[in-house]
Amino acid sequence: MNKLSSEREQTVIAALVEGNSIRSVERMTGIHRDTIMRLAVRVADGCDRLMDEMMRGLTCPRLQLDEIWAYVGMKQKTARRLNQADEFGDVYTFVAIDADSKLVPCWHVGKRTWSDTALFVDDLRGRLANRPQITTDAFAAYYGAIARAFDRNVDYAQLIKVFASELNDGRGRYSPPVMVECQREHLIGRPDPDHISTSYVERQNLTMRMQMRRFTRLTNGFSKKRANHAAAVALHFAHYNLVRIHKTLRMTPAMAHGISDHIWTVGELLERISN
Repeated sequence: MNKLSSEREQTVIAALVEGNSIRSVERMTGIHRDTIMRLAVRVADGCDRLMDEMMRGLTCPRLQLDEIWAYVGMKQKTARRLNQADEFGDVYTFVAIDADSKLVPCWHVGKRTWSDTALFVDDLRGRLANRPQITTDAFAAYYGAIARAFDRNVDYAQLIKVFASELNDGRGRYSPPVMVECQREHLIGRPDPDHISTSYVERQNLTMRMQMRRFTRLTNGFSKKRANHAAAVALHFAHYNLVRIHKTLRMTPAMAHGISDHIWTVGELLERISN
């Protein structure tokens, strides 16, 4: 089996994390798409292990949690009709972001269920060394998962956004309804009202859709396998935390949080996960 040079591997990975599809990278590099996908999965597995190792004992005073929708293979309605909803259909990526350093300490790819929410929150709890303030949206599964995982040793609030009817005049097919009210509900502890927000994690949702072709709406770049979807997410967050300079911070989130003392390169990331 032919092996790509280090320079070629870096070129492929750099193209993928900038939002290019597998086939567009194939056209740009001349490397077959199967080779690109195998490389991406191998690198993503290493990134997953690296992030699991580095994201421990963190101090995140203010965390925001959210989940972003995508799908694998086909839309959920079609997957149900074909009795393939277990393998295909809707897939949600749960994301936690530190409001100060913009670090993403953990994520979870699964369904939007109570059990997947609990797995995500349990993972987050195991990575923290402090009592955080957490803000989520009104998804009901968060409350029980957070209360149990943190044994109520947390300051938790929900930000509930109320939107106008989808039948509003002037609303386009793909335009969201107008938000008419924003409610803050204190649920556990004493969260600071000034920091009850989900703005940063919602902005992270946009970053994910821009930097991963699989999340781009109204294209045929969606994932065909759940494992490949999870691999793309792991690669994205390793690059986001360690390599990509945050425009506001002017450094990487890992540097802002103090778990790295320099800006990594794609080459350094590949070298680290291969050791």
